[in-house]
Amino acid sequence: MSETVSGTGLDWATARGMGALAEKMGMEFVEFATDRCVATMPVEGNTQPVGLMHGGAYVVLGESLGSMAANLHAGHGRLAVGVDINATHTRSATSGLVTGVCTPVHLGRSITVHEIVVTDDQGRRCSTIRITNMIKDLPV
Repeated sequence: MSETVSGTGLDWATARGMGALAEKMGMEFVEFATDRCVATMPVEGNTQPVGLMHGGAYVVLGESLGSMAANLHAGHGRLAVGVDINATHTRSATSGLVTGVCTPVHLGRSITVHEIVVTDDQGRRCSTIRITNMIKDLPV
């Protein structure tokens, strides 16, 4: 697992938190490193009126994982901000948990690209998300 100033990537991510929206949606970190990040989210409470997982909920999971992974890669004194995201939904979860697995496509000095694959409890792909983040220096 990737090391940071404060320990493992999972320690860093847990201490930083995913943000208020992700917490309201019930996301939980499972593992967190620069080469692979995993989080889960319940279907219940994140559905459309007809009982299917909301496509926007998949995107929130993907953006949360991809942006956090980009910030871990960026390192101290730098900030990663999302500049593009897209998603293709191929299945609708109706119960249980969905799991997002985030892997880097490109880790550069100024741009990162991550792919997040979201699966249901049976391991079936529900959504594929790609996010691009720009990395910039924090103001001094």
